[in-house]
Amino acid sequence: AEVLTQLPKRIDNTVFVAMTDEQRAYHEENGTIVSRIVSRWRKTGFLSDADQRRLTCALQNMRMSCNSTYLLDPDTDHGHKVDELLTLLEELFEDPNAKAVIFSQWLRTHELIVRRLRTKNWGHVLFHGGVPSEKRGALVERFREDVGCRLFLSTDAGGVGLNLQHAASIIINMDLPWNPAVLEQRIGRVHRLGQTRSVQVVNFVAEHSIEHGMLSILAFKKSLFAGVLDGGQSDIFMNGTRLSKFMESVEQVAGAITPAVEVDPAPETAKPSGAAVDNVQPASDADLSVVSAVQGNGQPTPPPANTPTAHDAWNELIDIGRTLFESLATPSSKTGDDMPRQATPFAIETDPNTGQQILKLPLPSAEVLQRAAQALSSLLAGIQNKR
Repeated sequence: AEVLTQLPKRIDNTVFVAMTDEQRAYHEENGTIVSRIVSRWRKTGFLSDADQRRLTCALQNMRMSCNSTYLLDPDTDHGHKVDELLTLLEELFEDPNAKAVIFSQWLRTHELIVRRLRTKNWGHVLFHGGVPSEKRGALVERFREDVGCRLFLSTDAGGVGLNLQHAASIIINMDLPWNPAVLEQRIGRVHRLGQTRSVQVVNFVAEHSIEHGMLSILAFKKSLFAGVLDGGQSDIFMNGTRLSKFMESVEQVAGAITPAVEVDPAPETAKPSGAAVDNVQPASDADLSVVSAVQGNGQPTPPPANTPTAHDAWNELIDIGRTLFESLATPSSKTGDDMPRQATPFAIETDPNTGQQILKLPLPSAEVLQRAAQALSSLLAGIQNKR
């Protein structure tokens, strides 16, 4: 706020890009997984570690599919974003002094851009987390000093600590980060003190996708700015208020674009054909700090009725029991190379008096216990009526 009046004009534009059928297939397949997991969460108020990891992976795949199928299957390249980018650059580079900084969360997006640049006479540098620290300065220096170097391609590793305002006045985001603070950090590499030209910001957004939903739901952005994501990736793996905020916030974002799906009692695999869990980027290059929810109409699912039917009661008890046993099935704190460690969900202790081993389990929330009691009451009432 203190330096805002000293900064040059900033113009933000959003370019909507249609998805191909192949992209849409990946997007919808993963959206279905998200919808099923969220349906269970709405019923039980609880997510197991396995469900949280599947949910994160499916959301990641949805976002990656918005750029190109290449990000999920390197043997294919279906998508229009990169081609639209080159068309835009053709127009912008009619100004011989124009230079652009292009951000994407994923290095594979930049690989596609570099392929297309082979037919152009535009020099470029590629900045990402894998570049050794001793070589990074040379990349920045080349972009600043070399007139023929027109493009600075960067992952979010370059979102902080770089001062490019004297070299470029154009920022292009191939994808939008979940956290608006990360987006502003990207733009701040160019729109900062020392910039003498108007800054143009262009955001590419896949039409009718999870990216599109992010733009239209103000509640999502407000929840992010309120600090829901401040703690980063590890905050996915917790129950209580913060998890609820995650689920409720992004439920509104994705709800309008994903069809409602019946709850599937069998656990899903968040690995569509051609997409591997290995595609989930490490936290250093990817902000995976969002747990999302999806309902067909974008509205919160109403709580279960006070007097459920026998069928509903059995489903309720099955859901609660399944989530309990899933928590028992994952007692270890090992969660994979790119997932945070967390406390064991239960404890085995020895009674000092009897020497007998005791299993201590965390209680579900009061709401879940109340629904379980209602379901049991309904089943007992039905048995008595039959007698």
